[in-house]
Amino acid sequence: MRKDVRQKILLLLFAGAALGFSRSPKNYFKILEEIPKAWKEINRNRLYRIVHEFYNERIIDYKEDKDGIVRIVLTKEGKKKALQFQIDEIKIKKPTEWDSIWRIVIFDIPEKKKKAREALRRKLQELGFKKLQKSVFVHPFECEDEIDFIVEVFQIRPYIRFIRATSITNEEQFKIKFKLF
Repeated sequence: MRKDVRQKILLLLFAGAALGFSRSPKNYFKILEEIPKAWKEINRNRLYRIVHEFYNERIIDYKEDKDGIVRIVLTKEGKKKALQFQIDEIKIKKPTEWDSIWRIVIFDIPEKKKKAREALRRKLQELGFKKLQKSVFVHPFECEDEIDFIVEVFQIRPYIRFIRATSITNEEQFKIKFKLF
């Protein structure tokens, strides 16, 4: 539960939902009016505790406006962490009809980026890709945007190729695996 609240707070900040604090009562009520419903659902004491933890972990920083309102902003590290949470939510949509095009992801990621390589393999399998070879995965449905996002999160763009193909040798195996009949 605690991890879910941390994730929710981080994703709200990433989405640009303002969270501000003020020393002035006038500004305090102004902020409360602007707070999205999602912020109001979080227990206030827990929110302050998690915000403090994020500050200590250098995930967020405080910026003070000329009005005296202190806004919370994500640091570069915080944005990376928020993207990491979003990657868990990625799904490939299954169309009503297959367009007979295979999407193939090929990668040759160097040993120094082994963790990213293994994370990519796991993520591709989670998304339903089937292994053609050790570093070659195939999927029947449109997923280029999803792959682009994953590549950006793992910072492995130079090592990835995305291919569309109309046929694969022994593709009947894949049609069976993906239930395309």
